[in-house]
Amino acid sequence: MKEVFSKITSALKLFKEAIHGVEQDYTQLSLNRAIFLLAIPMVVEMGMESIFAVVDIYFVSQLNDSNSVAVVGYTESVLSILYSLAMGLGMGATAIVARRVGENDRKGASVAAVQAIYLALGVALTISMVGIFYYKDILLLMGASQEVVNTSASYALWMFAGNYTVTFLFLNNAIFRGAGNAAIAMKALLLANGLNMVLDPVFIFGFGFIPSFGVEGAAIATNLGRGIGVLFQLYYLFGSKSIIQINWNNVALRANIILNVIKISGGSILQFIIGSASWIFLMRVMSTFGDNAVAGYTIAIRVFIFTLLPSWGLANAAATLVGQNLGAKHPERAEAAVWKSAYYNAFLMGFVMIVFLLFAPNIISIFSTQPEVLQYGTQALRYVSLGYIFYGYGMVVAQGLNGAGDTYTPTILNVFGFWVFQIPFAYLSAIYFGMGAKGVFLAIVLAETLMAIAAIIIFKRGKWKEVKI
Repeated sequence: MKEVFSKITSALKLFKEAIHGVEQDYTQLSLNRAIFLLAIPMVVEMGMESIFAVVDIYFVSQLNDSNSVAVVGYTESVLSILYSLAMGLGMGATAIVARRVGENDRKGASVAAVQAIYLALGVALTISMVGIFYYKDILLLMGASQEVVNTSASYALWMFAGNYTVTFLFLNNAIFRGAGNAAIAMKALLLANGLNMVLDPVFIFGFGFIPSFGVEGAAIATNLGRGIGVLFQLYYLFGSKSIIQINWNNVALRANIILNVIKISGGSILQFIIGSASWIFLMRVMSTFGDNAVAGYTIAIRVFIFTLLPSWGLANAAATLVGQNLGAKHPERAEAAVWKSAYYNAFLMGFVMIVFLLFAPNIISIFSTQPEVLQYGTQALRYVSLGYIFYGYGMVVAQGLNGAGDTYTPTILNVFGFWVFQIPFAYLSAIYFGMGAKGVFLAIVLAETLMAIAAIIIFKRGKWKEVKI
């Protein structure tokens, strides 16, 4: 009994250490301890990001208006391109920062981080300008009905115009993760998400002197919450409490470093864009089955995000460990970190799969009880979850390659998995062979499973250990 109590006490102590964010040398700790210390705050961080999606769709669905739910789905499908750019830049920043930290070059890590921030600013400005002037046209292009555009397009305007908040939230957290400051990234998301949960009902339904904005209020609340989260990140970046520090010595533009960030991030951006663009196509296919199908699919996607993003926490921990250990000249340790993290992630995702298969209708009904919406959402949840074990393993292995700076191998996998297989299969099975929405869901499962298997085979060959960044 004493031994059990001692183990529980040690685990709680380690958990507290992970949440608090004590500076560690992740190239020297035992792998299990290193994974735990990095993964816990990263899992919480990604969990908070996933709660953003679920909270928004929950309150919007309480309006009992399928147009409002549908516009969230259409907008998020387009914004997935932005998320791809931000996550791609972030993955490149994580790889470079982690490599510099592993080499004990903190000044170089800070300089690289600043150049990545400049790139993110350019991306956000471009998206904002296009979105502000063409938000209605973008929704129509996505297949939204004129009624959806007439009643709910303001949501898209706010989300496009305020994309700076999510771009910098993603990128800055990627920088912190690469440096091993995972706890700071976690706290930024806790703050942003906590504010979003409070502000969502206030701006959607109104409170006191604040009028009811409807679905537009969800976008206002999200941008406010994320914006304050970014200010929290900047407090650390401009202070002295983080490994990465912005000061007058590193704010100058460095063309050679920007080009290196672009080179490494280019593959990451492409792989995320390829994947996100495939989701846009799938949304376009779903739109042929009506707004209720889109609403059900949108709710299911938000639930998927809720469960997949925490798994990205483990994957991101693996990426950081790969980058830092390659920088410290420990390639075998980097490989072992990926296999251990992948095993833990597959176990977690297997549990989630069982929950979805058993309780899909109950989960979807939390957000909508409209019969058609419930039907499509339940189908999506059950079909797509069949590949969860493969998703869990594959995402860690792919992030391991990204963490090493080998960002183009996952990109090639995405091209074949999404564009050569998933999109044609989804169109043919759903429309040509008349399977309807089930064809889309089946295409997602098969594509993700095949990509995971391919990533595992490639990772075992070990060429990623030789990448120089």
